[in-house]
Amino acid sequence: MTLPAGLPSLLLTAAPLLLALLLLLAAGLWLRQRRQYEGSASVAAAYDRWTEDQLLERLWGDHVHLGFYGNPARRRDFRQAKADFVHELAHWSGLDLLPAGSRVLDVGCGIGGSARILARDYGFEVLGVSISPAQIARAQELTPPELAHCRFAVMDALSLDLPDAQADASASPHPPEGFDAVWSVEASPHMPDKQRYCDEMLRVLRPGGLLAIADWNRRDPAQGGLDGVERWVMRQLLEQWAHPEFASIPSLRHHLESSPWAAGLQVDTSDWSQETQPSWIDSIAEGLRRPGAVLGLGPGAVVQGLRETPTLLLMDWAFRRGMMRFGVFRGRKGSAQAPG
Repeated sequence: MTLPAGLPSLLLTAAPLLLALLLLLAAGLWLRQRRQYEGSASVAAAYDRWTEDQLLERLWGDHVHLGFYGNPARRRDFRQAKADFVHELAHWSGLDLLPAGSRVLDVGCGIGGSARILARDYGFEVLGVSISPAQIARAQELTPPELAHCRFAVMDALSLDLPDAQADASASPHPPEGFDAVWSVEASPHMPDKQRYCDEMLRVLRPGGLLAIADWNRRDPAQGGLDGVERWVMRQLLEQWAHPEFASIPSLRHHLESSPWAAGLQVDTSDWSQETQPSWIDSIAEGLRRPGAVLGLGPGAVVQGLRETPTLLLMDWAFRRGMMRFGVFRGRKGSAQAPG
């Protein structure tokens, strides 16, 4: 098919104008259509929409979390960096030393990318939970039959529909309640009650069980308050993605260690801000590397992708400035019995 004479030059001339109009539309949506936290239902609704519009999955694959690039950062495929993150956290936390068949709870599992790696590559029996019904439905669709030991359920992390963990009783013919490890990546920012979030994870963790958490954390107030620009940026980071508040690395560690379910838990922390920093710009660049993934979803997906760009850029700025930090947490629960 031959294009009409002059049409290519017309399209080239109009392209900057069309892009400018799209950017203005996206900016208007970003300013008007905030996703402020209004309770657990607002978090579920936000993730339902992100899952159903398929944009994040088309661009990022089945891992809705940051990637691991090393320190100093090494250039690598964005999706591979996300998978590498799972293995790095499993190794750093000691989960990779657990025997096959160990029971692992993934709190805030998204569409199941991490859970499937833990089940497939380590042989764990994994239960992934999310407050989003759409995420759980998609996680189940993406999980092949050979990973029958990787299951998913809709649950609120602040009120897990799971029994208290018990110590292993060799005299019992039934396996003890609870999990050998609890895994949670980038879930805490959506929790209005950080202490209860920690309590629930530790409540279902067996004595001797392992904990692996990765989190977006704010700079601790003891290390300096926010200036005027930082306060404005912080408000955007909270209101655009349904976050009630960010914990700092010291405060989340305190919540874990002071829980009545901690039973001698000693928590180690590390800061992986440098190791994960390239993720923010890569999250945007994927739209340029894989334009068909966006265009295939229609014009609305293009606008939606542009709508998310300002928040991604602000996240990149906040992490580079040290206003936000990427904290990782590991620990082993003591052998003492849980309260009650």
